[in-house]
Amino acid sequence: MTKIMDERRPPESPGDLAWTKLLDDNSTPSPVIVKIEGNQKESPTSSDPPQIAGRRQSILGAFQRQIRLSLKAVSDSPGPITRYRQTRFSSRRVRKRVIFKHGDCNVVQGNVAKRRRRYMQDIFTTLVDAQWRWTLLVFALSFLLSWTAFGIIWWLIMYTHGDLDHLEPQDPHVQLIQNKSTNPCVTEIYGFTSCFLFSVETQHTIGYGNRYITEECPEAIFIMCLQSIMGVFIQAFMVGIVFAKLSRPKKRAQTLLFSRNAVICHRDGVPCLMFRVGDMRKSHIIEAHVRAQIIRKKVTKENEVLPFYQQELQVGADGREDRLMFIWPTTIVHRIDKHSPLYALSAQDMLKERFEIVVMLEGVVESTGMTTQARSSYLPSEILWGHRFEHVVAFRKETGEYEVDYTLFNNTYEVDTPLCSAKQLDELRAELNTPNGLERLCSSGLLPRVSSAASLDPASEESGDSGRLQMRSCSVPNGIPITETHHHQQANGHKKTQSGRRLSVKHETLPVDSMC
Repeated sequence: MTKIMDERRPPESPGDLAWTKLLDDNSTPSPVIVKIEGNQKESPTSSDPPQIAGRRQSILGAFQRQIRLSLKAVSDSPGPITRYRQTRFSSRRVRKRVIFKHGDCNVVQGNVAKRRRRYMQDIFTTLVDAQWRWTLLVFALSFLLSWTAFGIIWWLIMYTHGDLDHLEPQDPHVQLIQNKSTNPCVTEIYGFTSCFLFSVETQHTIGYGNRYITEECPEAIFIMCLQSIMGVFIQAFMVGIVFAKLSRPKKRAQTLLFSRNAVICHRDGVPCLMFRVGDMRKSHIIEAHVRAQIIRKKVTKENEVLPFYQQELQVGADGREDRLMFIWPTTIVHRIDKHSPLYALSAQDMLKERFEIVVMLEGVVESTGMTTQARSSYLPSEILWGHRFEHVVAFRKETGEYEVDYTLFNNTYEVDTPLCSAKQLDELRAELNTPNGLERLCSSGLLPRVSSAASLDPASEESGDSGRLQMRSCSVPNGIPITETHHHQQANGHKKTQSGRRLSVKHETLPVDSMC
């Protein structure tokens, strides 16, 4: 038993070693006998002094409490399968987001007046959007109810015409007595079962040949025409629902992939927000274009609070166009300039802000011609600062084909990126372009030399706890042009200022990451 509990016990913390050492102490010669009956308390029985007995009782009580806590922790810990399982409802409890990673909207419509009536008015869309169990249930009930309803109508016609009077109810195997004076409305009808079978044959035009309608009853002719029309209508309606449900473009969106994280790094000297999209099918998306919106809280000039303010982000592929040639995974880029909502956000602000970036990929399915839309979203904790995506497309000389390796689809690597915001970086560059700008920045203490060893990760706890963010190297991503100004002393004692050549500050001489 001791061995089993030792195997299930979690690793001991430094605070738990104290009572473990006390339990291993055998210096006291007198043992303690403990009796535990039901819910009774432990009662030490020995000849030891009260101080030693009380000490041992407290140690044993702590030991029992520790065992109970250890067993409870083992029993409450999730298994190896459910530990990494994140359903829609568990992700909803952990993080507040409008769009889930798989594309579903986290929005519930409540308190809608006459909701059921409105749904029934658009029954086709309701059945298409419903789950498969309800669609198949309505599919089966529509045919069963129509067969039964018209079977009852046929039985009433036979009963009112007197076609069932020649049957004796006492004998179930009675022989049919032919009535030479009248003709039946439908031949070979002996009861409700025969009427039900005739209803099925009429609605689906089976025509076995045993039962057929005669010219005796005009109402029977009318019901036969009505049931034929209703049968075609019900069959077309239900088959259309099943076909529309199977060919929905929503299922095509399941094969459109978004990267797990977005990244922020520099491209051509401009900070950019990037994420990756891909399509695993061979049939392409025609006229594919991508959109992005940021949802966050905003306070207007009139102090109106907009809790879910939506603002469009200008995104595009390498050529800054939102339309894609979507033949392989493409990196979507949003340039963080003065028109961007992320212009004033630094790496430290990214850890504090609460917003959500919703991305949408739309296009026409090549095989069906229907429009599809795939969605995903990124929270601030899912944006990696100072990272860049790895390349996934490579050319294989053996086959002469371009191969896409989707195992690298979500992989990123660290790059040197300033931790300040794009606005602060532009202000710094503008200041350096002024005369003596570099000297003023250095004298003001905005450009100290700081050496650090790790790039920023928004999910890192060390950066947030220390209150200071660091990066791998103190370097500017590109050389910043400045103007060198010379002062010449003339003979009359006056200074002559001459603006000379343009210089470029190298990466190793100007650290700007510590100014944020």
